[in-house]
Amino acid sequence: MISSTPRRPLLIVLLGPTASGKTELGIQIAKQLKICIHNVDSRQLYKGMDVGTAKPTKSQRREVEHKLIDLRSPDKPITLKEFHEVAQLSIEKSFANKNIALIVGGSGLYIKAITSGLIPPAVSPQIGLRNQLSQISQKECHQILKICDEKAAARISSMDQIRTQRALEVFYATGKAMTEQEGKNPPPWEILEIGMDPKDLKTRISSRTNEIYKNGLLQETKMLADKFSKNLPILKTIGYGEALQVLEKKIKLCDAISLTTRRTSQLAKKQRTWFRRKHSPIWINNEEPLREALSLIESVLR
Repeated sequence: MISSTPRRPLLIVLLGPTASGKTELGIQIAKQLKICIHNVDSRQLYKGMDVGTAKPTKSQRREVEHKLIDLRSPDKPITLKEFHEVAQLSIEKSFANKNIALIVGGSGLYIKAITSGLIPPAVSPQIGLRNQLSQISQKECHQILKICDEKAAARISSMDQIRTQRALEVFYATGKAMTEQEGKNPPPWEILEIGMDPKDLKTRISSRTNEIYKNGLLQETKMLADKFSKNLPILKTIGYGEALQVLEKKIKLCDAISLTTRRTSQLAKKQRTWFRRKHSPIWINNEEPLREALSLIESVLR
């Protein structure tokens, strides 16, 4: 049991590509330290998106309290600035209790916003522009972004419609690239980044993809499409986009599973690149991850 407390607030960051085992290890760490978990998965911020995002189950959330989950309805996108403000407040509340906080996730830019104090520009959603952008393909939108803000286009996946549209609306609302307007106010915390990147990630991705379809991805996608609209941008993201095509009888279930697996693997590759370029985590092995993680934390708390 780790009982020491750091002189400065300690933010433990458990990061890694999708399906690397962060949720399970995060819960184990949180139970040992008797603290909660702050979620930094951009899709888990939305209500009703449980199966497709592999959100911690109700049972897991009974084991350990999870913050920054189910913040908003999926038809009301959360900007990076809004997330940063909510996350910082939530983390500071944890520091007030124990001087230690734990964030777990794979959304690199969201993590960077927390750890480096990235301050995105304050631009309200441009509904008219979003509607116009939704009328053209995501590929075209991303090409437009490359012209307007090359740096933003480089860090935003060509498949990420929500963040692509956000970067474009910031540009059209202000006339300046989003990346030129971002400021930084590094938090006064000690930060320990722990990275997970298991060698069997391909197998894990395949297994989890099959699991989310088995656990009701099609039904969840239908519910979201019926409630909000099949044109909801977040329904074009990995898993939901393929499930929607199955529901519309455009592709077979087996093809959807294969496509979701491939898209997830592509995402994992991008996440790996981001974490190695933008962060400095201590990478742990997959044999005794809990023991290794606790050892790293204890070395900081001494």
